[in-house]
Amino acid sequence: MKGYIMLAYLALVMLHWTQGALILKGPEGPVLEGDYVTLECLADVESNMSQVHFEKFSKRMQKWFRLEPYEMSFYRRCFSYDLDLNREPGRIVLSIFAIQSWTNGPYRCVSDNSSELYNSSDSLSIPVHYMRDLSVYRDGGSYYNRYFSSLQDLRVPLGDNVEVECSTSASETPEYSWKKEDEDWVVLSSKLKLKKVRIEDSGKYTCIAQHPSISRLSKTRTISITVLPEDAPWYESTQGRIILMTSAAGAGLLLLAMSVSICLCRRASKRKTKGPIDDHSQKKPIYTASVESLPSTSGDKQPLV
Repeated sequence: MKGYIMLAYLALVMLHWTQGALILKGPEGPVLEGDYVTLECLADVESNMSQVHFEKFSKRMQKWFRLEPYEMSFYRRCFSYDLDLNREPGRIVLSIFAIQSWTNGPYRCVSDNSSELYNSSDSLSIPVHYMRDLSVYRDGGSYYNRYFSSLQDLRVPLGDNVEVECSTSASETPEYSWKKEDEDWVVLSSKLKLKKVRIEDSGKYTCIAQHPSISRLSKTRTISITVLPEDAPWYESTQGRIILMTSAAGAGLLLLAMSVSICLCRRASKRKTKGPIDDHSQKKPIYTASVESLPSTSGDKQPLV
């Protein structure tokens, strides 16, 4: 019985090789966002590659889409997704220019000849490594602290507690660290905590995010922390500036709303007091015998108006 099973398996393998199974090859090394990538489709035996095409799976639509010149031009116009297809003897090559994380596939090559047993290759996804720019903000849960996170200068009162966090989006969770300029200490965390800050705590602090798999993929962000003396006005701190900016923006919106309301009220008042036009000096009498009048059998010589 085992002999028959082995013979059946060998027959299946031979059929696989004689049918010309399609093989899809991708990049061998790690791929970074923006890299130029090529996919190569070929058959393990001589086959008619003119009937083979590439397909890409849409995760949103949950279906495979054929990649032909029309579809590729659509991707270029709408998604800046530049593709190119070249047919060469015994293979076809799909080129992806400036690959992005959302264009990682899966891909496959398919033969139009449905009578073949193995008319489709295995699907292939391309792992794309990336890291976005760092965002640094003062922790504390306040909406305004996060909204004004783009500020490079953090000004805090003497003796205040400071907690600054940096974050980014990446293909893998980055490794974070903080260091201070002209200092030899390093904090292995995404958060920098300074308790009861002193004047000597002022300086430039740099957050470093390192990709765990790709050594050349890292981002840095430097902020300046200034500790204010005790006699500094409250509005010189970053929090005070945020309050002033928020108050000014609110006052501007209130003033704009009041101006619009006054303008609308004045228009409504003019429409109510405005009567019908009665300008007799502009009226011209029309006589029955004049050219402007309508034919009439009356001999009245008095003006109509």
